[in-house]
Amino acid sequence: MQFISENNLAALIGTSNATVQKWVENGTYPSHTENGIKGFYLEELTTIPEVKEILDSNWNKEFQTTPIREYTSVELFAGGGGLALGLSKAGFKHVLLNEFDKSACNTLRINRPKWNIIEGDVRHINLTPLRNKVDFLSGGFPCQAFSYAGKQGGFNDTRGTLFFELARAVNEIRPKVFMCENVKGLVSHDDGRTFNTIKNTIAELGYTLVEPRVLKAIMYQVPQKRERLILIAIRNDIASKVNFRWPSPYTQVLTLRDALYKSVIYDTDVPKSEGVSYPIKKQKILELVPQGGDWRNLPEEIAKEYLGGSWLLGG
Repeated sequence: MQFISENNLAALIGTSNATVQKWVENGTYPSHTENGIKGFYLEELTTIPEVKEILDSNWNKEFQTTPIREYTSVELFAGGGGLALGLSKAGFKHVLLNEFDKSACNTLRINRPKWNIIEGDVRHINLTPLRNKVDFLSGGFPCQAFSYAGKQGGFNDTRGTLFFELARAVNEIRPKVFMCENVKGLVSHDDGRTFNTIKNTIAELGYTLVEPRVLKAIMYQVPQKRERLILIAIRNDIASKVNFRWPSPYTQVLTLRDALYKSVIYDTDVPKSEGVSYPIKKQKILELVPQGGDWRNLPEEIAKEYLGGSWLLGG
């Protein structure tokens, strides 16, 4: 039986801890305790779609998929290479990566010295020499303009307009497929008008947009509660020949322990470290958070003082 904590179940299905605790109180699902942590067995939660997906997963079969040839790709807004590394492991050969931040570019050069990294503003890069020579283009255009944690300026924010630079790159390169990712708040920003503009732009470029989906890192062998909206668009001349499927989730939900100790993620424990030394005030606050808990476990007045303006965001 696979155990999942109340906290992680809430993250998995995108609901609040309070809702999950009500299920326990109402007897909606059987509650169990392992190592002092309250939670559930996945096998007893089959009426929850996300859990059923995990239990019926084709992950192991899909993980054996290998490319039939070398596929080429271009990545914009590459950052320190998180997305690029994943694509490389999936079989893509990066023809070009662009990033504005100097430190991020230095990180890329040190870790992948053979990659063609173009440092600078994407607005000043001519990509027409790559026209019809690249299979795939990807880019996580800056999300601060649409994030719940930001000011949500959208296209009025200069960072938000970088989507149109990604669109320009698509128009100049004409890749077979392109992918972009952003925060899930992009869908609802400005009452949906921002997202409609993006969808209309993709259509005008001559691409068919796969129905977008919010993917949760916690479902894909990553012990992290990160959600991202993924957009996949296929060039119209080949769209009818493509049978696109979203990846199956991993067969279990991993936790931070799986990242710190030998597990399916790493074949060894994390080396011993003294870790971070916190100021006394912060240390006392952290001591109030139980194992598996978070800021919501703090007394309200302490949480308000500690989180400051973030308390008002409600997320």
